[in-house]
Amino acid sequence: MNAAAETLLLRVNEQFRAAHGGDAALVVQAPGRVNLIGEHTDYNDGYVLPCAIGYRTLVAARPRADTLVRVAAADFGGAVDTFDLADHPQPRAAAPWADYVRGMAWAMREAGHALRGADLAIAGDVPQGAGLSSSASLQVAVGQAFKSLQGLDALDPTALAKLAQKAENDFVGCHCGIMDQLISARGVSGHALLIDCRSLAASPVPLPRDVAVLIVESRIRRGLVDSEYNRRREQCEAAARHYGVAALRDLDLAALEAGAAGLAATTLRRARHVVTENARTLAAAQALAAGDLAQVGRLMAASHASMRDDFEITLPAIDHLVEILATAIGGAGGARMTGGGFGGCVVALLPEERVDAARQAVATQYRSPAGEPARVHGCRAGAGAGVVVA
Repeated sequence: MNAAAETLLLRVNEQFRAAHGGDAALVVQAPGRVNLIGEHTDYNDGYVLPCAIGYRTLVAARPRADTLVRVAAADFGGAVDTFDLADHPQPRAAAPWADYVRGMAWAMREAGHALRGADLAIAGDVPQGAGLSSSASLQVAVGQAFKSLQGLDALDPTALAKLAQKAENDFVGCHCGIMDQLISARGVSGHALLIDCRSLAASPVPLPRDVAVLIVESRIRRGLVDSEYNRRREQCEAAARHYGVAALRDLDLAALEAGAAGLAATTLRRARHVVTENARTLAAAQALAAGDLAQVGRLMAASHASMRDDFEITLPAIDHLVEILATAIGGAGGARMTGGGFGGCVVALLPEERVDAARQAVATQYRSPAGEPARVHGCRAGAGAGVVVA
């Protein structure tokens, strides 16, 4: 366990003792994620290529004899939320973080899991609002805590991810796809996962040992993502209806262009992004497995251009940040925006030997619209959710 992980474990245990007295029975974790390529394809039954990262949410937990859940959030000043499982938990707008906890408990009970009460404490280091899926990390971690406390061994990682997605869709109200929750639950150390979001089949794709993953926080907090995310999803669904297919995953570019008559120009652009992004994601998985980082970089560049021009979810500062990284990397890798859009992070894949140059370029050439420097994180592909072993 590295120093950052030890610090996080100490913090969640201290929060548990402060809020509940005594020690937790166990501590679980669920990671955030970075998506290497495949943006806004998951809710279109398409393909994505994410990896779990070293930033994660920890939940310290202890069972109760009643149906109360008391949860303390270290990242929000030790704020405590209490709800009764017997009362069918309702959203609590005054504490948005609590809705992810309540929503996960609600989804598990809706699925027939007879949860008992628990004392919980939460601490995480996944940057919030940066596009690294802190919300999915929290939901999966809460689900893992209930699973581990109550011995719900039949609840496999994929089922846990589906419940976390249901909580976000139907309780929190963001109509996300399955990618964030699935990679948090099923991540494989040292690998990205090529996920088929229709079948939920996931194939590990090894990351070459000499390849670095850089996550660069733009310091632009994503302000429009929920409303615009839902709008993009509605546009994609409208396009699928136009073509008479279950989802845009069922189209290739030729079919898209052949049947475009009568489709609004904006909706066509949204659909074109999804169709071409699916093809890029499959090609990128093959190139990464073959160690062809130059091809991966070309596909990442095309992905970013598609998000900018067809899906319209980037911002000028994000585009500039991608250009800085691409120039520093040269043809030996690539960079693109990652996440829902309108701010957040850029991900770069590059040889280890070019990391220092990329960091220096970002430090000297980039400032957010508010004048803030980017934060650059090097990461390794990590494992999915589970019990923490100190």
